Amino acid sequence: MYKIAIVDDEQEILNILERFLKRNFEVVTFINPLRALESIKGGNFDLVLTDIMMPQMDGLELLKDLRKNNCDVNVIMMTAFDTINKALEAHEYGAKNYIKKPFVSLEDVLNKVNIALK
Repeated sequence: MYKIAIVDDEQEILNILERFLKRNFEVVTFINPLRALESIKGGNFDLVLTDIMMPQMDGLELLKDLRKNNCDVNVIMMTAFDTINKALEAHEYGAKNYIKKPFVSLEDVLNKVNIALK
């Protein structure tokens, strides 16, 4: 079973995604990106869904730090803001996809997760 880390500073987003994705995957949620970073570097995660805009560390910094530490986990960025420049930069660092919040549908999220895991 694939293991997914979800990193977001909004507990409601974590709850919604965890309830939906845990039907098909092992899911671990993190409200604090710094704790997430340490767990992801030390764990066997197959995919990270991370918000871009978070107070302690933004998702782009999280992605860059993972790459700097040779952590080759798949990453999908999420954001409620229209940050095209950040999305392009995330792609340069190997992000597999980009999900706009609020989600169009949870099925769309699941489709992007499945594509990233192939």
